[in-house]
Amino acid sequence: AQRDKDFVDYSGVMQLKLPVMKSAFQWFVENEKTTAKALSKSYKQFKKAGGASLQQLALYDALHAHLYQQDSMNWGWPNWPEQYRQPQSPAVVAFAKTHKAELEFYCYLQFIAQQQLASAQQVAKDAGMLLGLYRDLAVGVSEASTEIWGNPQLYCRDASVGAPPDPLGPAGQNWGLPPMYPFELYKQGYQPIIDLLRANMLHAGALRIDHVMALLRLWWVPKQADNAGGGAYVYYPIMDLLGILALESQRNSAVIIGEDLGTVPDGIREMLAQYGVYSYRVFFFETAADGGYISPAHYPRQAMATLTTHDLPTLIGFWHCEDLRLGKELGLYKDENQLQGLYAQRHNNKQRILDSLHGHHVLPADYTRSVDHLGMDTTLNFAMQRHLAVTSSQLLCLQLEDALEMTQPVNIPGTSTEYPNWRRKLSQPIEQWRQKSGMTELFKDITKRRNS
Repeated sequence: AQRDKDFVDYSGVMQLKLPVMKSAFQWFVENEKTTAKALSKSYKQFKKAGGASLQQLALYDALHAHLYQQDSMNWGWPNWPEQYRQPQSPAVVAFAKTHKAELEFYCYLQFIAQQQLASAQQVAKDAGMLLGLYRDLAVGVSEASTEIWGNPQLYCRDASVGAPPDPLGPAGQNWGLPPMYPFELYKQGYQPIIDLLRANMLHAGALRIDHVMALLRLWWVPKQADNAGGGAYVYYPIMDLLGILALESQRNSAVIIGEDLGTVPDGIREMLAQYGVYSYRVFFFETAADGGYISPAHYPRQAMATLTTHDLPTLIGFWHCEDLRLGKELGLYKDENQLQGLYAQRHNNKQRILDSLHGHHVLPADYTRSVDHLGMDTTLNFAMQRHLAVTSSQLLCLQLEDALEMTQPVNIPGTSTEYPNWRRKLSQPIEQWRQKSGMTELFKDITKRRNS
């Protein structure tokens, strides 16, 4: 029933998985001195390496499950009964003592998750992949997170990270993530950042840092602000943070990709490049002064090129202006003149893209040269992907939903409950991809172009 749903039902999936995971843990407990002896040894090493941080996470998870079961309004520590809002409180200490098995269970889940990541990375390496897993580091944590529960003095709960108004989000963006105080981060010897980078680089060949400008500055939006435009930039010690990032990258042999999109301050890309951070170049944004699209052959070498991203429409969605239609439907575009201007700009952009594809001979010679009345088809979709494949950038990223010719986006910036963000499923399960001949041929051709 869950697989038949159009969107992921996270709570429903967890209700199915949790009893199975508890059974697996019970087997482990009963067999750790016999058939699970080797696993038990690895688990003990994992717990030792995790230290107090792991124990705090397990305590939070166990306490959250306990309190949420009593009342669904206990959605996170800010809404818990007062006696549980501090990890060192007598009530929390007493809970930890009387619920040791539950804490052990949540430590075990973290252990299994890390084992699976390690296994997946090994499979990738054995198959000949140079980097293997490409992990993603989010820009912040939820107000209800264990990080803020355990280290409240580090975070400003009266503000949220966001972005000033821009074409992607005309009203600005408020991500609902409390920012770290720069001075408190310094006082703590940057240890929270060090721990964060190490944990996310583990068992990965590459790490993408979301909103990498956060190393320099973050847009703080006060809680009482009417909209995200009423914020201000707060600066961070970028040289210290870059030094830490470079050191951890070397220690973990992980390539770093910085998402340098949106409002990028002067000089930041050059500084990141000096430290070996890969730029993030999105085809739709790589335009010349005359409005035409830059040839992928002229992209910077130290970069990851991509056609679109998780925050942008799919290729079909872009071409059919589904993002603009959805944006109006969801109330993101309140100015009709602005919206009509975006439609006109999109029409011009599509023509420039078509001109560029013909200019680089990735479309059949007899394919139409006018975007008037031209819908997105497989030929055009795959041509755009082949076009970017010859980029001079060392890394290339393509979205699976474009190869699967999907329309709906996975995320719409500036929305929360208005759209089912991060819940849209891929149109076909992974087991069926090999049977999709056009998709297989596309990837073979892209591989050939990347190797030539």
